Amino acid sequence: MKKIAVILSGCGFKDGSEITESVSTLIALSQKNASYKVFAPDLELKTKNHLSNENEPPRNTLIESARIARGQIENISKLSSSDFDGLVFPGGFGAALNLCNWAEKGRNCKVHPEVERVIKEFNENGLPIGAICIAPALIARVLGPKNITVTIGNDKETLMEIEATGAHHEICLVDDFITDRENKIITTPAYMYEATPAEVFKGISGLVNELVEMA
Repeated sequence: MKKIAVILSGCGFKDGSEITESVSTLIALSQKNASYKVFAPDLELKTKNHLSNENEPPRNTLIESARIARGQIENISKLSSSDFDGLVFPGGFGAALNLCNWAEKGRNCKVHPEVERVIKEFNENGLPIGAICIAPALIARVLGPKNITVTIGNDKETLMEIEATGAHHEICLVDDFITDRENKIITTPAYMYEATPAEVFKGISGLVNELVEMA
């Protein structure tokens, strides 16, 4: 049974992990008979009221992510690639706010030190990495100099920022995925498009199938 680490960034698409993408990832992993463990950084995050779009008092990324993980979650500082066969980052704006500050700085963003460590560690050990929605931008910021290939769909401004990191971007439909076999990176656009949950799940399911087979 393959063991996959899943990294979340909160709970809710405006300030954390996108819930449909996160749950789709866990379901797809279960369908492939892969075991998984969920991680998140322990840090304070700015939150949004998802109904009114107004700012709310800060919350904790690890605690918020535990909502999706049903309490079965650990601090990312405890994550070691030696314990797993692959790694997945669901999307949601939290990937660009909490795991790094891509939302503010784009190609010049800073990545959370533990997140950067984990990405590099899995890549250097030849283990596959999956990234969903805006999360491929995070992977591009860390591994772009290796000329990796990723997708975030077809958003021109974002793909130009991604290519400025040194990464190559390929346009991809919502229900499909892109595989960089040389670097073992699989990405899918998900809610970078206006999409249905079924379309999002199809793309994520394809990503997970590829990831588990590559692991």
